[in-house]
Amino acid sequence: MNPIDFLAQYYDPRSRAFKILVEHGRLVAKKALAAARCVPEMKPDLEFIETAAMLHDIGIFETRSPGFGCYGKHPYICHGVLGSALLKEKGHDKLALVCERHVGVGISAAEIRQHQLPLPERDMIPVSIEEQVICYADKFFSKTGNGRSPEKSSAKIIKSLSRYGPDKVRRFESWVQKFEA
Repeated sequence: MNPIDFLAQYYDPRSRAFKILVEHGRLVAKKALAAARCVPEMKPDLEFIETAAMLHDIGIFETRSPGFGCYGKHPYICHGVLGSALLKEKGHDKLALVCERHVGVGISAAEIRQHQLPLPERDMIPVSIEEQVICYADKFFSKTGNGRSPEKSSAKIIKSLSRYGPDKVRRFESWVQKFEA
């Protein structure tokens, strides 16, 4: 599958949202591939990682995210499950899991209940090595659409994650240890 062509089925290639998705996806893919190469013993699927990194945010067009040029009806936190549903509908179940599990550093069913998040009540935490490297890499880049999305430091990401609890910090720190060899 060519991820750019796949995105073009849902986004006008001339749109701000398309440009943001492609720029962000390329940055995440590059970082995720570098992370995956640090764990060759885990046999990560590099081709899948590259495609999944390009598509992990495909669901944003269905969210209310005017800064990205998206005017859907759902809150942004739903973009993962929305993208997952879209990819499942097209028969891409493994890609769908990446979409669903990349938000934050993963969200548990208990957290969804506790915070009354507008998400299906199930665990959405990265499991496979491919899901983990994409979730990890995604944290380093904001979506800007201006071609200048500087890479965040691990320290800055950890500081940002700390407001969500020590378990989120621990999960990200474990990825730092694993993927920054």
